[in-house]
Amino acid sequence: MPADAPSTRESFRRILPITTPAPMARLPGRVWTDAEWERIRRGYRAYDMDEKWNVFTEDDVVFLHRSWKGFGVFEATFAPVGGGGRRIVSAVVEAGRGGLHGSSADYDCLMLELVLSGVVLGEPATELRRQLVEVVRQAPGAADASAGAVRHSMLGLRSGS
Repeated sequence: MPADAPSTRESFRRILPITTPAPMARLPGRVWTDAEWERIRRGYRAYDMDEKWNVFTEDDVVFLHRSWKGFGVFEATFAPVGGGGRRIVSAVVEAGRGGLHGSSADYDCLMLELVLSGVVLGEPATELRRQLVEVVRQAPGAADASAGAVRHSMLGLRSGS
């Protein structure tokens, strides 16, 4: 697949749907510009095992899957905002699969925005990354987790960055 071709469901070897969808209690408040929406709409494909996410869009719904096993984690529906841009108006998160995701409303909201901003758009997202580490460290047994380990295990690396 050419590097500039949009990612589609068919672009990926293994895509598994969310099995236990739970509506997200919190949604990112960010309004993505029209240019950012076009980039998100094109998706993202992990090219090595250090990358953790595959992303594709169908109509106004963005599907975010873990790259290694293909598990669906988030489905976010976008809608236009008056004056331009788009925002997430509803989203579901996988609540099953052993609680891998959906551990808290804060975590889910941060992860969704971070994958879109940091992975798909390639933004530094420094403040969101800092917040993610704080949220993860609040979990039992994770207080001493290194920031680098948290970011890598949750977000992975992004090719070319």
